[in-house]
Amino acid sequence: MTATTSPYSELKAPTTVRRLLTAPTTGPLAALLLACAFFSFSTDQFLTGGNFSLIVQQVMVVGTLAIGQTLIILTAGIDLSCGAVMAFGSIVIAKMAAEGSVPPLVAIALGLVVCGGFGLLNGLLVQKIPLPPFIVTLGMLNVAFALTHIYSEEQTVSSLPGPLTALGETFPLGNTDITYGSLVTIALFLLFAYALSSTGWGRHVYALGNSAEAARLNGIRTSRLTIGVYTVAGLLYGVAALLLISRTGVGDPQAGQTDNLDSITAVVLGGTSLFGGRGSVLGTFIGVLIVGVFRNGLQLMGVASIYQTLIT
Repeated sequence: MTATTSPYSELKAPTTVRRLLTAPTTGPLAALLLACAFFSFSTDQFLTGGNFSLIVQQVMVVGTLAIGQTLIILTAGIDLSCGAVMAFGSIVIAKMAAEGSVPPLVAIALGLVVCGGFGLLNGLLVQKIPLPPFIVTLGMLNVAFALTHIYSEEQTVSSLPGPLTALGETFPLGNTDITYGSLVTIALFLLFAYALSSTGWGRHVYALGNSAEAARLNGIRTSRLTIGVYTVAGLLYGVAALLLISRTGVGDPQAGQTDNLDSITAVVLGGTSLFGGRGSVLGTFIGVLIVGVFRNGLQLMGVASIYQTLIT
């Protein structure tokens, strides 16, 4: 062994490679790249800037829901009510603004508050009663679903003012049109990726998911943290409600009925453990894109919608 050779130098590269191969996002990223490669050979329309922009537009609502779902699952919880809460928030925003009872920006703020209130209530029930998150959010799903249909009177709300649909407008980037809503979703992913990886709050969320008792003994206010996570998730559902309105142009009481399962699917595909304490928002973003790429690619190939659901 020469003087410049260290017994550890040969271990550094394999260790780095092993770390990359065992990272939770490696598998999902490989699946996403393989799916993109398959569909790029299957259809000429897939590998274009316009189509990739469309994919992001199609997943921005579920993607925003999935950020909140990720936060909750990292604490070893789950939220079955996210899609129904989003639908109720969208009806509150759309109906108040369309009726002219409040200015559009106030209607948006009230929708965010309503969705955040659902998240706060979920957190209080989970932490203070306490009840299992599955039971709490399953019950809240039915409450939000019923309130949506009662408040909307089973009617789709249309003729919405401009501020409600502004995020659905596009701007040119080269030869591709990008929606402002897509940028909002990407910005939220970046924000919460930073918050989870580089702040004390994020480290506490992971600690809570790994062991709530150990986190409490280390001085973390687990009760306040749990309630805060559910409340933040609720606010994210409110943002998703606004994105939903901006994409569809209406307030639809039938919206979001399967988005809770789609958000959980995206989180799990992205490598987040349902047992808590392991995963990332970046992985969730990859999981969301996997679902979006599959649905988009199958549609471009002309596969019937029922088979798209089966394959996805």
